[in-house]
Amino acid sequence: MFGFGAPVTFLILVVVAIISGVKILKEYERAVVFRLGRMVGVRGPGIVYIIPGIEKMVKMDLRTVTMDIPPQDVITRDNVSVKVNAVLYFRVLEPSRAVIEVENYLFATSQLAQVTLRSVCGQAELDELLAERDRINSRIQEILDQQTDPWGIKVVLVELKHIDLPQEMQRAMAKQAEAERERRAKVIHADGEFQASQKLADAAEVIGKQPMALQLRFLQSLVEVASEKNSTTIFPVPIDLLTPFLKRNDQT
Repeated sequence: MFGFGAPVTFLILVVVAIISGVKILKEYERAVVFRLGRMVGVRGPGIVYIIPGIEKMVKMDLRTVTMDIPPQDVITRDNVSVKVNAVLYFRVLEPSRAVIEVENYLFATSQLAQVTLRSVCGQAELDELLAERDRINSRIQEILDQQTDPWGIKVVLVELKHIDLPQEMQRAMAKQAEAERERRAKVIHADGEFQASQKLADAAEVIGKQPMALQLRFLQSLVEVASEKNSTTIFPVPIDLLTPFLKRNDQT
């Protein structure tokens, strides 16, 4: 019985070892395979086989990674201290290079993104950070994509999330915005006064050419005043209305 059991046990161990080498990878996963320390290729997705004891695999995820870049202290070109944070989207295009060329591609990409964010934002002025975010985003993405290309990583998108300004700068910007609104209001008011004066000048010119227009306007004003139902109405009488009567008295 003992002699029969040993081969069976050995056979079971062999079968278990063979089965243990079977791996199933999802559609978005790849296996970077090393055989006795040397990389032999990338396998997957689906069923792959790793020779137990001889081969070793490193599983890689090819989906897009969303990485939050923590707030960075930045001094802009015009010497304003701000805190800037961003979000980074990237994915692994070449799993073999992401394993061989860098020790930990996630940590390395995070550190590189923080350094690049401080560098690019420090080269811009505060107004550029606030008004030209698209250009800043594109510049950061371009630098990161160039630096991570040897690692087999593609930077898809970089977006600035928040720019935290000091309280003094926020109050100064609020005063500036209020002064700008007041300036626009005064300009609009002055422009309205100018247009009104032009219309009055045009009306005076018309009345000067046609004296009867003034009398018609006077009569129209009387009708408007009478419609208010006032108990007492005081109105001036233009001398032009009395001119015909004065001439008749002179003739008599």
